[in-house]
Amino acid sequence: MVGIVDFEISLPSSRITVQQMAAKSGLPEEEVRAVTGCDSIPVLGAGEREWELALRAARTVLERTGVPPSAVRTVIYAGSGEWDTPFWSPAAKVAHELGIERAFCFELANYCNAVTAAVQIACDTTASRPDEYALVLIGDRIASMLDYGEPGAKELFNNGDAGGALLLSASGRVAGFLGAEMRTDPSWSDYYTGVREGERVVVRRHGSRDGLGDAYIENFAGLTADLLASIGRDIGDVAYMLVTHGNRRIHERLLEELGLPDTRSVFNYHRLGHMGNADTLIAMQDLITGKSLKRGDLVLHATSALGFSWGVMAMEYTS
Repeated sequence: MVGIVDFEISLPSSRITVQQMAAKSGLPEEEVRAVTGCDSIPVLGAGEREWELALRAARTVLERTGVPPSAVRTVIYAGSGEWDTPFWSPAAKVAHELGIERAFCFELANYCNAVTAAVQIACDTTASRPDEYALVLIGDRIASMLDYGEPGAKELFNNGDAGGALLLSASGRVAGFLGAEMRTDPSWSDYYTGVREGERVVVRRHGSRDGLGDAYIENFAGLTADLLASIGRDIGDVAYMLVTHGNRRIHERLLEELGLPDTRSVFNYHRLGHMGNADTLIAMQDLITGKSLKRGDLVLHATSALGFSWGVMAMEYTS
């Protein structure tokens, strides 16, 4: 079954604390902690770069699986589109550092929903090519684009930085890919944008608008129903529903809407906050490490981006 051969997550070396955010924003610590859900968030340290986190994760995966670089024929770098260097290909850079010289390398920008689209493309690419592999790299450095001195930006203070890598092939060893459903609501496309301020790009919210939380629930629930129908399953078959860690209340509301207990999800808000594209993979890694999954378990990954793009993908645990 086409799917994940192996995957790894790479976190940066530094963290920003609630105390530091509160001092910069002028907000009370309790108010900041209500957004972050934890005392500190992993962020890139001085001199660290997003693509290097992805490289580190990818190198670990290739070494662990023994897959030669020559067998990797597709490299997709999934993220926000605001790379470490402008007008540049992080996919090609990582491939070169790994000795992958015969692959098609490209970027896919869809923010924290990019990993779902990238996995879909990678699986489509490798499904009929049993001797080839695809490498999906994830890189997020949203924390470096935040203005902690702006109290109005506090809703984003839970964002951290992370990298990762997934190796996929026509025969997945860790999890089979059963399918995905994705949807965009373009009416939210201008709600958050990057704004150039000097040499930095800073994320800003434009105005205030009600209904974003409801949009998350409606789209996630609708996509979940569509996906389950397409693979011939129902909600009772779902062993775990893993959700992007943008907002704990939305996470809990979604589980309630779907009729799933909290025990059939993973909550990491207390230690990490929102780690971009890595969120659901960190949760999957926790389940595997904790031996909470059994062969054949259906695991759904619900990912989202900036209030305008949503995706749900289905994995069958095969290890």
